[in-house]
Amino acid sequence: MIEKGKNYGWPIISYGKEYWNNFDVGESTHKEGMQQPIKYYVPSIAPSSLIVYDGELFKNWKGNLFSGALKLMHLNRIVLDKNNNVIKEERLLEELNQRIRNVIQSSNGKLYISTDSGNIYMISSKP
Repeated sequence: MIEKGKNYGWPIISYGKEYWNNFDVGESTHKEGMQQPIKYYVPSIAPSSLIVYDGELFKNWKGNLFSGALKLMHLNRIVLDKNNNVIKEERLLEELNQRIRNVIQSSNGKLYISTDSGNIYMISSKP
């Protein structure tokens, strides 16, 4: 959740690791005056793309965050409360066993995901 005027710390603070070894990215995970993320992964799921669902097709998904996962190969759904605290996480489409590269929402509320293998899937009913 990005708010104008706040410092999110990159590249000074991070929970990341370098790809080529186990070195930390940044100086530390916290620093005074810098904001903490509402959600992070250790180890990383290697998130790709991010949307906030606002469609009418899945009314109880409104406001949920959806992200692809390249490392753990699933569509990630995060439910936030009214204060933007994470209250639930769900891993969808794990059975595809494919790296989820992108997720978008159509004007009619359907979700489309693409994979590294070039496949495109449409979600028109709850998985």
